[in-house]
Amino acid sequence: MALNAAWKGFSPLRSTLAVILQRNFGLTAVALNKIKELDPIQKLFMDKIQEYSRKSKSAGGPVDGGQEYSRVFSEEMQKLQRLYGGGNLEKFPDFRFQEPVFEYKHK
Repeated sequence: MALNAAWKGFSPLRSTLAVILQRNFGLTAVALNKIKELDPIQKLFMDKIQEYSRKSKSAGGPVDGGQEYSRVFSEEMQKLQRLYGGGNLEKFPDFRFQEPVFEYKHK
């Protein structure tokens, strides 16, 4: 009975301990997955991510874009150049705002 009353008195300690155990359980699960072999679904997912990473480094543009994508992209860029009067459309615009001049008129 006294032990139960003492344990209830340590409620901040209990909540902190619960959070620590939850976080450690999550980290332990990840660490154990690194040690043992991944299940087939996780392995397939990881293989696809690694494949996409390799392709994106060598593609220089969208992965598996192809010639059709390049043609459509250049046509759309030419349309935008005509519509908006040229300039570098792949660069973010540089905005410059001037501070307004306020005049105080005393009556």
